[in-house]
Amino acid sequence: MTIKDALLVLADGTTFEGEAIGAEPPGRVSAGEVVFNTVLTGYQEVITDPSYAGQIITFTYPHIGNYGVTDDDRESRRPFCRGVIVRELARRRSNWRSDGDLDGFMRTHDLAGIAGVDTRRLTRHIREAGAMGGAFGMADETTLKAAATAERGTSGVDLVSTVTTEQPYTVGDGPRRVVAYDFGIKRTILRHLGSLATVEVVPSATPASDVLARNPHGVFLSNGPGDPEMAPYAVAAIQGLLGAVPIFGICLGHQLLSLAIGARTEKLAFGHHGGNHPVRRLSTGAVEITSQNHNFAVVADSLAGNAEMTHVNLNDGVCEGLRVLDAPAFSVQHHPEAGPGPHDASYLFDAFVDLMERGA
Repeated sequence: MTIKDALLVLADGTTFEGEAIGAEPPGRVSAGEVVFNTVLTGYQEVITDPSYAGQIITFTYPHIGNYGVTDDDRESRRPFCRGVIVRELARRRSNWRSDGDLDGFMRTHDLAGIAGVDTRRLTRHIREAGAMGGAFGMADETTLKAAATAERGTSGVDLVSTVTTEQPYTVGDGPRRVVAYDFGIKRTILRHLGSLATVEVVPSATPASDVLARNPHGVFLSNGPGDPEMAPYAVAAIQGLLGAVPIFGICLGHQLLSLAIGARTEKLAFGHHGGNHPVRRLSTGAVEITSQNHNFAVVADSLAGNAEMTHVNLNDGVCEGLRVLDAPAFSVQHHPEAGPGPHDASYLFDAFVDLMERGA
């Protein structure tokens, strides 16, 4: 394999040397908002999570790709992230489940990456300076710096419309009927919901009236990328559903539900991306180890008398869950379906079933 030198340049001018992996990007430049993820395994699930649309993913674990890839671990039809940054890409895969290697997977899906980067230094820089635009590739430093500076990031951009399904489709054969909004929904979530209900997945801009016409037992608000304030159509739909049908939201769905009840959201400095975030369940005091992937969060102090916080992040106090007091609706910021080792938060799907059994 021929090694091609590559360079990563951040918007503030910080540079990192490396080598190109994956596909060659158009114009030899890939640009996006650079973030870091702390998972030790699950790189394929991370790369194919639509919530990373618009972002370049830095893996803090130094050795990525060692167990290859398999179609069973794909979370969406293709990667929506802008690129991948690793310290060392495994040149040989070793796992009985794998049917390909990570480099080949990236080439197949036209996804570029850069390896050989000092990801420890990069992560420390992002933690101090915050997530920012970046560009990498085989172009010269001046070109890459211009691309990094011009990168808009994820604020003020509607990324949901770039990842949602174009047509409704159905999964699962459970006894209940659930309508799931696809703001960037993961296959693992659909597997969980599909065991509980017959799930009709609908595009992100589906009006509340169309959902209610399906007479569902419950409505699910999925994860997804970017700024929740840039999806006002989703907020309006949720407002039309509140009180009429039980609602459960995860990640972006949590943020959209908060906006629908009058709360606010804010962008975090470098977001939560990893599989080991401690969250306290306020009703019991129990600490759950959770998987997370979000750059925006609900402002806890903005929850008014119509809602209460149910979960809190123990690292920085971010609102990790809420319950609407005057309607059958609740949501969490973390991913209970992910099971990053422990399955501490899987009870939330049972809570959704209980809510549907009680009805609106």
